Amino acid sequence: MLAVVGAGPRGVGVLERLGANAAELLGGRRLVVHLVDPFPAGPGRVWRYEQSPLLRMNSMPEDVTVFTDDTVEIDGPIRPGPSLIEWARLVREGRLDAEIDESLRAELGALQSDHFPTRRLQSAYLTWFHRKVLAELPPGIEVVEHRTRAVRLDDGEPQSLWLEGRAEPLEVDAVLFTVGHLDAEPDEREAELADFAVRHDLAYYPAGYTADVDYSAIAPGETVLVRGFGLAFVDLMLLLSEGRGGRFEERACGGLKYHPSGAEPVLHVGSRRGVPYHAKIGYRLRGKPSRLPRFFDAYAIEKLCAIPGPIEFRRDVWPLISKEIAWAYYNELFTAHPERVRMDFAAFADAFADAAPGELDALVARAVPAPDDRLDLSRLDRPMAGVEFGTAEEYGKELREYVEADLSRRADAEYSADLGAFTALLSVMGRLPALVQTGRLDAASQLSDLDGWFLGFFSYFASGPPPRRLEELLALQEAGLVSFLGAETRISADEERRTFVASGASFPGETEARTLVEARLPEPSITRASDVLLRQLRDSGALGEEAVLDAVTGDRLLAGRIHTRVSDGRMLDGEGSPHPRRFALGPHTSARSAGAFTRPRTNAISFRQNDVVAREILKLTGA
Repeated sequence: MLAVVGAGPRGVGVLERLGANAAELLGGRRLVVHLVDPFPAGPGRVWRYEQSPLLRMNSMPEDVTVFTDDTVEIDGPIRPGPSLIEWARLVREGRLDAEIDESLRAELGALQSDHFPTRRLQSAYLTWFHRKVLAELPPGIEVVEHRTRAVRLDDGEPQSLWLEGRAEPLEVDAVLFTVGHLDAEPDEREAELADFAVRHDLAYYPAGYTADVDYSAIAPGETVLVRGFGLAFVDLMLLLSEGRGGRFEERACGGLKYHPSGAEPVLHVGSRRGVPYHAKIGYRLRGKPSRLPRFFDAYAIEKLCAIPGPIEFRRDVWPLISKEIAWAYYNELFTAHPERVRMDFAAFADAFADAAPGELDALVARAVPAPDDRLDLSRLDRPMAGVEFGTAEEYGKELREYVEADLSRRADAEYSADLGAFTALLSVMGRLPALVQTGRLDAASQLSDLDGWFLGFFSYFASGPPPRRLEELLALQEAGLVSFLGAETRISADEERRTFVASGASFPGETEARTLVEARLPEPSITRASDVLLRQLRDSGALGEEAVLDAVTGDRLLAGRIHTRVSDGRMLDGEGSPHPRRFALGPHTSARSAGAFTRPRTNAISFRQNDVVAREILKLTGA
């Protein structure tokens, strides 16, 4: 018997792989799979239907699939299926049976490949996927669903998994954790802010999943400080504006006008960059497809690891990654927009491949005359660095122009080179687990540069909101309901004034408020995990937290993630030893994998991991 703790798209994805590999590895035996999750199997917590209809995906339906295809490099069989847009078309045409709530009929009927679906529609797709997987399981696999939480796991043969509200444990041979992002108790700084808020009758909302936080206590017209300018902020912005009865209206001249309901607070938002995530790109590549990866492939990683001494991400890895991004960018620029370059592409490609990182700028300057066509990753990463304004109003005007320019560029195929850079970033993300698995990255560099700066840059550049969300942001600013705190935002708890105070590097002055919201997900932390089962395993030493050794001091630094063996997903205990019958998959494991669904035809790492773990489990069952 197998228990899968977490029945969202990742858990069901492994179930699909169990069924696909059963003919080869199950050997005629019987496997009972217990799916354990308090939320609906298939969508899970994040994609459950019961959430605000205002919340949307930040992916287009043609870029979303839960099915393997012939690009996926796995040992198990390929089982293709429809992407989200293909599924919607099949349902509309009556060629596929799916249960669709009446509230989704209009959206389903109008859905196009370049729309951004509601999370509720994605929920319907994932529910259908789950039912399809169940219907196609071979006779030897039985599934039992438990709509509750797992609260304790005792070792032994078999293992005993205790469920909330159930008197007797499940006796299982193997356990797979597909827990997604980890909820966490407040860290030390958050705890200090929470204590400050209690002492002075203020309101503090620590990091959390926005759709699950109750913001009803935030009063109409109240000044609210918001730290974080990414996707969590976008959700917060919508829930506290349109979610409170306001209305956006399309203007004849373009853009949106917001009509307040009077129930909205006033949000003052800031972050390190001081700008929102880039809008999702709305066009397709127009040039010659580029083979990726080219400069950050398995050979490059092997060559990097052959160098003596620890590997530093910024010094040793980032030059390879930045060259990969630049290659895809200029490949698209040269092949899609040859009128904007002054060098033959073949000559440029040869020179680019041979150039050292410090020589690329000179090559690009010779080949690409317009500065606006040149890729400047440093400027992209920190667009407001070193820029100062006299007042908040001046900064607000500059930021508005920045967002308008971003919306224009991300909608104009003349800038399709940006999409080339995006595809390279996706390729890089698929290679990073292999680098981490070598254990050669310097500890401090891995934590601050890879897990901190680079993954943040990836989200900011490649995983931003639909363009309309930034149009709504501008409309809310114009309505006086959103203002901007600038780059390098600092929040302090002022004991004398008994309030939260925000300031930044972009303009002088401070903003006071009695409410502070952390608009972000918690950082991965086994130490602070709020899940009762993970805490039990951690405290008993059965669950290890990924750790890396500082190359200089030899200190053991904790990375916060569930410690797993990247090669097969087996969980490692506090001593670093793998458990033969426990596995974990997800973004907060050592593998640092992306979501459970992905873009079609990208050899997605999540599909590869699902197949490896499913085959390991079936081999255990066969043994």
